[in-house]
Amino acid sequence: MNILIIGNGGREHAFAWKISQSSRCNKLFVAPGNAGTAAHATNVPIAVDNFEALGKFCTEQAISLVVVGPEAPLVKGIRDYFEQNPDLKNILIVGPGKKGAQLEGSKDFSKQFMLRNGVPTAKAKTFQANEVNDALQYLDTCKPPIVLKADGLAAGKGVIITPDLDEAKATIREMLVDKKFGEASAKVLIEEFLSGIELSVFVLTDGKDYVILPEAKDYKRIGEGDTGPNTGGMGAISPVPFADEAFMKKVEDRIIKPTIAGLHKENIDYKGFIFIGLMNCNGDPLVIEYNARMGDPETQAVLPRIKNDFVDLLVDAASGNLNGKKVESATEFAATVVMVSGGYPADYPKGKTINGLDATNPALVFHAGSKQTNNQIITDGGRVLAITGYGADIQAAREKAYAGVAKLSWEGVYFRKDIGMDLMKQN
Repeated sequence: MNILIIGNGGREHAFAWKISQSSRCNKLFVAPGNAGTAAHATNVPIAVDNFEALGKFCTEQAISLVVVGPEAPLVKGIRDYFEQNPDLKNILIVGPGKKGAQLEGSKDFSKQFMLRNGVPTAKAKTFQANEVNDALQYLDTCKPPIVLKADGLAAGKGVIITPDLDEAKATIREMLVDKKFGEASAKVLIEEFLSGIELSVFVLTDGKDYVILPEAKDYKRIGEGDTGPNTGGMGAISPVPFADEAFMKKVEDRIIKPTIAGLHKENIDYKGFIFIGLMNCNGDPLVIEYNARMGDPETQAVLPRIKNDFVDLLVDAASGNLNGKKVESATEFAATVVMVSGGYPADYPKGKTINGLDATNPALVFHAGSKQTNNQIITDGGRVLAITGYGADIQAAREKAYAGVAKLSWEGVYFRKDIGMDLMKQN
């Protein structure tokens, strides 16, 4: 079959790498793609939210399956657009419609969905710009650290955690009144801080049945020891040692099953990925957030561990045939280290030449913010490359990943050196 992946990040490069290995994949395209996806597929210069051009391309190229990588086109309703078009409605799509994508598109919708359906989560209250004084009064009743979340999409940067009440009050003003995150912070959630270890759990569902993909732990903050501002993600480890069979049974029974049942009960036809960001609080899983797609950089650590033909799973999800299916996972560990442009997640330069891509690399090199120009591959984003090492344990996977990192460079490159070290201390 001919397959189109939508997106241009590290997640989409990992999708292209995995999908291209399938015997069911005939022609593979990525819109718009990056310098890495070009090694496995044909890049197509169409923006992720140009639904008309994407639909026309799918018709012209006889595309049978569309895999939507990022959240923005899902929240904007790409599935709805295809389903309402007679020429496109029979194309299989991995990714929910506009209604289902609100699980990620609106933190307030997501929180209310959890409460309605008995999914364990942190306490929270939502405020709008005209309620800023109420928000300030509410903060006086909160126990620090305090979590502030922009309601809408903010590229992974819309969550502020602060131990300081005065800083929280200044930040809520910045978010609600000064629109720090634009329309994304027209509403802000003030949320209870959950203490524990984060975990990303990935579910692929056809709306009725589901499979659980390998879990991962990602590292959001820019600085080592989890310090500094949040980013889109600086690294990931899979599997996660504390996510044993007993813990994952709690996750399935208390979170996954009520989530799928809730979608069904609320008539949300959901075919795609659900990324459940949760906290292990003394052995009990509580949901921090849902995302309506796979994580980045977690995908780069998760996909190398999946033994199945990935296209089989995607087609079964998109066509409603996941009943009885199982995911086979390798026992080896994967460690992913993200290499970023200096200055990220604030302002950073683009156009720096990436050195070392032609050298033999002991790790998998996934491109995120890169592009090819004049026979050179240059930086074109904050997160530029994600390097995934594979090994019998976390230490071996880390060593392979960092050996891969050492082969690559550009002016101002930065990466965390402590990815996975916290999990090794637990073992």
